[in-house]
Amino acid sequence: MTMPHMDLDQRFPALSDLRRRAQRRLPRFVWEYLDSGTGVEATKQRNRRALDRIGFVPSVLHGPLECDVSTLWLGASLPLPVGMAPIGMSGLIWPDAEGHLARAAREAGIPYCLSTVASQSPEDLAPHVGDQAWFQLYPPKDPDIRQDMLARAKSAGFGTLVLTLDVPVASRRERQTRSGLTQPPRLTPRLLAQIATCPAWATGMARRGMPRMRTLDTYTTSPMMSRSSTAHIGYLLRTSPDWDYVTWLRDNWDGPLVAKGVLRPEDATRLEQIGCDALWVSNHAGRQFDAAPATIEALTQIRAATDLPLILDSGVETGLDILRAFALGADLVMMGRGFHFALAALGPRGPAHLIDVLKKDLFANMGQLGVATLPEVRQAPRFELD
Repeated sequence: MTMPHMDLDQRFPALSDLRRRAQRRLPRFVWEYLDSGTGVEATKQRNRRALDRIGFVPSVLHGPLECDVSTLWLGASLPLPVGMAPIGMSGLIWPDAEGHLARAAREAGIPYCLSTVASQSPEDLAPHVGDQAWFQLYPPKDPDIRQDMLARAKSAGFGTLVLTLDVPVASRRERQTRSGLTQPPRLTPRLLAQIATCPAWATGMARRGMPRMRTLDTYTTSPMMSRSSTAHIGYLLRTSPDWDYVTWLRDNWDGPLVAKGVLRPEDATRLEQIGCDALWVSNHAGRQFDAAPATIEALTQIRAATDLPLILDSGVETGLDILRAFALGADLVMMGRGFHFALAALGPRGPAHLIDVLKKDLFANMGQLGVATLPEVRQAPRFELD
């Protein structure tokens, strides 16, 4: 049954509402894949606590404001300061997830980032992406595969390359393992019992078939090698990059190059010297390493170390969180789990509804602070909450 727009606003006024509905509509093994971190999930919790500690002092008597929530990103004006971060195998979370998200991002004029290990390829999404189509590269070891993958991304309309630096090895993701999910997914009786309780997800999957990493199909004709349950087939192709690898990419990619997973200021300085166009401050949302600093805490030091534009992700849930990130030096915020919660909760309408929620929250909080533009929030008085 279709819910009118006003009903969406009343029933799902926050991301937390979308998250709860998504959990009800997803099989448990899918939910654990989307929501889990690694270890005891201390990094995931640290991200949230660190954001919550940043307080602002509201302004009074500033008169009516016409708030502008656009941001300048690498020469382009974006209507909102947020984009869609990549999640591997998005199509496992919801049928045609990559297509739904790419179309919603194009409609909103915001970035959409496709993972190398997504369930759709750059060619699949070429008809659906907008001007801010980004391709997240898990670095292939073979130079021929590397060159071919870059050419495919560019030809399909992905103009920005994002090199992921913080996944040198497979993480353990114990919650995911306990759920029974393997890579590739095997539909055991245990998983089938979970699927039976989620008819919308099951129907969509029956129509499209179980997802696979379509970008890698071209390169994976050799027999599968032994690997752990969380180390997907992409690990057979990729390497742990070094500084020479980044230099090679800079020399061979004609377009913006973003380094993702930066947490140390000295790395930020060197990446700027190599020629990266922007840096992405990320701890992979707590999914890779359980003793990492919160990204909002690392952001201040990295902002002091470089003049490059900075992206922040990990733990962001609200428009207020976006303002917190901008106050400490971010130029753009990316959200991964949030947009997938929205999609699982409401289907194709979910991403657009979350964008509307974030926009309204930005307006409400900017009004409290008396700031008309995002850069002004950097001058708003702040304090640290307990």
